[in-house]
Amino acid sequence: MDAKDSEFLKRLRATFRVEAEEHIRAISSGLIELEKTPTAERRAEVIETVFREAHSLKGAARSVNLREIESVCQPLEGAFAALKRREIALSPVLCDLFHQAVDNIAQLVSAADVERTLSERAHAKELIRQLEKVSQGASQPGRPEESEPVAEALPIEVTPAPPPRKEETTPQDPPERETPILVETVRIPTAKLDPLLLQAEELILANMAAGQRNIEWRELNQELVSWKTELTKWKERQPTTVAPVLSEFLELHEARLNALQSRVAAIAETAEQDQRAISRLVDVHLEAMKQVLMLPITSLVEVFPKLVRDLAHDQGKEVDLVIHGAEIEIDKRILEELKDPLIHLLRNCVDHGIRKPEERARRNKPRRGTILLSFGARNGRQVEILVSDDGAGIDVDQVRAAAIKAGFVSPEAAGKVDPQTILSLIFQSGITTSPIITDISGRGLGLAIVREKAEKLGGAVSVDSRINVGTTIRLILPLTLATFRGVLVRAGEQVFVLPTINVERVLRVSPREIKTVENRETLQLDGHVLSAVRLGDALELPVRKNGASAVRIPAATANYVPVVVLAFADKRIAFLVDEVLDEHQVLVKGLGKQLRRVRNIAGATILGTGQVVPVLNVPDLMKSSVRTAGTVRAAAIEKSHERTGSILVAEDSITSRTLIKNILETAGYRAATAVDGADAFTQVRSGEFDLVVSDVDMPRMSGFELTAKIRADKKLGELPVVLVTALESREDRERGIEVGANAYIVKSSFDQSNLLEVIRRLL
Repeated sequence: MDAKDSEFLKRLRATFRVEAEEHIRAISSGLIELEKTPTAERRAEVIETVFREAHSLKGAARSVNLREIESVCQPLEGAFAALKRREIALSPVLCDLFHQAVDNIAQLVSAADVERTLSERAHAKELIRQLEKVSQGASQPGRPEESEPVAEALPIEVTPAPPPRKEETTPQDPPERETPILVETVRIPTAKLDPLLLQAEELILANMAAGQRNIEWRELNQELVSWKTELTKWKERQPTTVAPVLSEFLELHEARLNALQSRVAAIAETAEQDQRAISRLVDVHLEAMKQVLMLPITSLVEVFPKLVRDLAHDQGKEVDLVIHGAEIEIDKRILEELKDPLIHLLRNCVDHGIRKPEERARRNKPRRGTILLSFGARNGRQVEILVSDDGAGIDVDQVRAAAIKAGFVSPEAAGKVDPQTILSLIFQSGITTSPIITDISGRGLGLAIVREKAEKLGGAVSVDSRINVGTTIRLILPLTLATFRGVLVRAGEQVFVLPTINVERVLRVSPREIKTVENRETLQLDGHVLSAVRLGDALELPVRKNGASAVRIPAATANYVPVVVLAFADKRIAFLVDEVLDEHQVLVKGLGKQLRRVRNIAGATILGTGQVVPVLNVPDLMKSSVRTAGTVRAAAIEKSHERTGSILVAEDSITSRTLIKNILETAGYRAATAVDGADAFTQVRSGEFDLVVSDVDMPRMSGFELTAKIRADKKLGELPVVLVTALESREDRERGIEVGANAYIVKSSFDQSNLLEVIRRLL
């Protein structure tokens, strides 16, 4: 194949990948709907849809010479053809097989040009073999000599479908449907549209510059008018008899000044008209470009039902995911940032919230749990996202204990803090109520990531939970990014921009209204007492030599103080500023890689004058403004980087034992080793160890037995135990929890940073 054909095939496969992902999503959605036992009519429609999607995917793969994908699609299509003909019936195990096939196809699509390992090829061949036997065994139900071996060889059930009742008719052709109205579309990669949106947003700066020039023309015209007025007054004060030469000079000067003023006035009027036209065009163009890149939330949530189904299946739970409001359109850039936080929340709902069917039944709840993912527009500028489950709820006492252990609140203050404040600590990094650390949860990072993402996007997150009723996480986010309206304020000599979306009120108050209560300035508004914080103090602006704050009451307006009330989540704070200047539509620019994260600063914008002005980060500003009095701390306590502690490694394999010991000693820990569980238990009883890292499958005494004996010993009962094992089934993990292990790390996903992170959290 020459270079030209190779390049063409590469482009063709890129197009195929986009198409294939759509087919895969449709097949996955269909399989999940079939598992919910829909009506017979709807079931037939879904089977027909999945059958057609598999057939289309097979043909597309063949056209780009991807035989591996075609080889999996062929028997999958055959199996659904058998379902369509009612020759077999779905069973849970058969659905699992179909999901495995779809997952395999998805892996092949995402890595079409990557050589597969032998184990991956063997797994694919086994899937194809099973799908072919399902199809072939079902297609010949009248031959027992062939159907019996097939059923025996397969690890799945192929249940023949019951014959249709006599009164039912099986139509040969699908019923005619109303022909949909075709809408002409063109597929364009969003990567090509992003630069166009950025260029449209850059026009805002040009529009602001044009507005500034318009202001300058008006000011220049006003100066000429003032000059003419002063000249007229001067002439009136002069004696009537003046030298002819001076009189002629004044008349010539006045005539030229009149002509100049008329010309400037005309230019100023034209500039104002041009600026209005440009402003209108920029607004229309920018709004049109935003609409192009506003995508329905459906494009984000299509993969979530499959994710929830797989997580629930792995944990032996039954969960339905209900999605509302996915038709709302939102900025593509926000959608991209939302994916990870929502995945973290859904995983938490399945792992922490929803209990197993038997336990739900004992609590008089339906065996199947429900997770609700809801999207709703607010004020035309924000979207509200609710992630709720009808599970166990969050135990505030467990959160309080975890917060005390992590150092976020002192034991004395913990009892005085209200439950809602304690509950909000779940968004702090390192806070977790999970009894064990697994590959799914337990590290206390997921909800911290959710909060960070929400605040990065200029939004907020909150939680509401009731024991044995359920938990709801609420996210408030803007619908669009980059451009927004901002209020310009001055603190000292520096100008800042505050996002209008967070500005609740702008007002002026008398200095006498600012009261000091317990060494804190407060302000009473509408019957509510708000903290009053000087913006310069919150931003730590330099103070003057006399010790005065950088924010002062201007001399010309000493009888009032400008105040901006900011609202974020459930907090309201009144900020005292020097001056409120104006409100503008602004374009936020990042600070670059060198200044990726600056406290209190979200970015910068350029005014029409060319002045660069910082845009303030309201969530950061709120934290900087709160003066804590030793109760709940908003940030984690910095811990020493020095690694101390003695760790015992119990492992019967000398290779694994040596590897883990070297990892721990390199990280600065003292490490000892034991050849099995019995040896380890003898050492922990006679020595001083801060933590045990143990394998599970060992002679004489397994890791499970070792953990159970440690927990049963009064002296060793609180000793942390980390199990590092090749056993990755759900039953093994649950047994690890039952015997009291603090963490369970599977060797197939082992990595030294993962182990060290777990140890740091436990010590």
